[in-house]
Amino acid sequence: MRDAHGSCHVPMGAIEDEITRIEEEIRKTPYNKATQGHIGRLKAKIAVLRLEREKRAKSGGGGLGYAVRKSGHATVALVGYPSVGKSTLLTHLTGAESEAAAYEFTTTTIIPGMLSWRGAAIQILDMPGLIPGASSGRGRGREVISVARNSDLILFLLDKDHLEFRSLLAELEKAGIRINQRPPRIVVTPRERGGVSVHSTVRLTKMDEEQAQGIAKEFRMHNGDIVLREDASPDQLIDVLAGNRVYIPAILGVNKADLITPSERPPISTRLAPTRVLFVSAQKEQGFQELKEAIADALAFIRIYVKPPGQPPDLAEPVILRKGNTISDLLLRLPPDLTEGFRSALVWGKSAKFPGQTVGRDHPLADQDVVTVVVQRGTKT
Repeated sequence: MRDAHGSCHVPMGAIEDEITRIEEEIRKTPYNKATQGHIGRLKAKIAVLRLEREKRAKSGGGGLGYAVRKSGHATVALVGYPSVGKSTLLTHLTGAESEAAAYEFTTTTIIPGMLSWRGAAIQILDMPGLIPGASSGRGRGREVISVARNSDLILFLLDKDHLEFRSLLAELEKAGIRINQRPPRIVVTPRERGGVSVHSTVRLTKMDEEQAQGIAKEFRMHNGDIVLREDASPDQLIDVLAGNRVYIPAILGVNKADLITPSERPPISTRLAPTRVLFVSAQKEQGFQELKEAIADALAFIRIYVKPPGQPPDLAEPVILRKGNTISDLLLRLPPDLTEGFRSALVWGKSAKFPGQTVGRDHPLADQDVVTVVVQRGTKT
């Protein structure tokens, strides 16, 4: 049934059937310039239905089933199919005890472990394996995906017998997780009247004004401004209108590398392209050095060394920040009695134009910078 605006009203029990029906219609519709507007609206309908499904699931007590307390400087979610070695990887990488056996669905809860690397404490979460249909609730998939949504990095783990990476991505994408992407440069501003106006600051090749207006109507947006600051696709506009997307970096590991011959590795890498593939053996701890480096690099950690006045910097315990953080972020990590009355900071390192440069709160820091904090009552660290 549809209302005057063309929006679907589907009973809870029929939502999955309606999503399946629309997905089948999309598959059967040839994609060309004449049909791309129709396909865009169909995708928008699916997004609206999924939002309604999640809303009803939460109101009915079907929300997050795993309570995970985040700790450390960042949290990494281990995502993969059952029996690819996630529990073994966690145990050997962090020393955490995670029940493991050679059969599916061994892990029935979230097991945390802590990896120390480059002075950072990285929490790694071993979760139940994802199966097809996880995004719609199969195998406690919604609970697992909810934990992944709140992580700082996703570490996908496959093995030689489970290389269906696109299927894993599809489950996360259906749940509103965007891997290794940035938020679209689209600004949506609702208004009370005047219809939907679409403006662009660049030439559009993937979607025209009429298609954008049609997608907006599926989200019951009948008045407002849409400003496209990039050559956005219908999928990107849907993401912005849905409002529940998260953008998370990810890396990909293929486990049991000790069972993969050198000649087998290039075809696997090609199959999983363009994602970089890290070959590891959780059982024999092979490839761990490269994996740890990749995790730290993906998390964009930077190490900042605090220098007391007249003393050498503390190189043993750096303050861990993220790329793009500023002096203001550093001050939040230091004891208040050392930053009260902040006046300026002195910086040595890659971010400084010259050694000992005087900077303010907005100065962006770089890895291995050395910083002295200057306060009104003198110089402290």
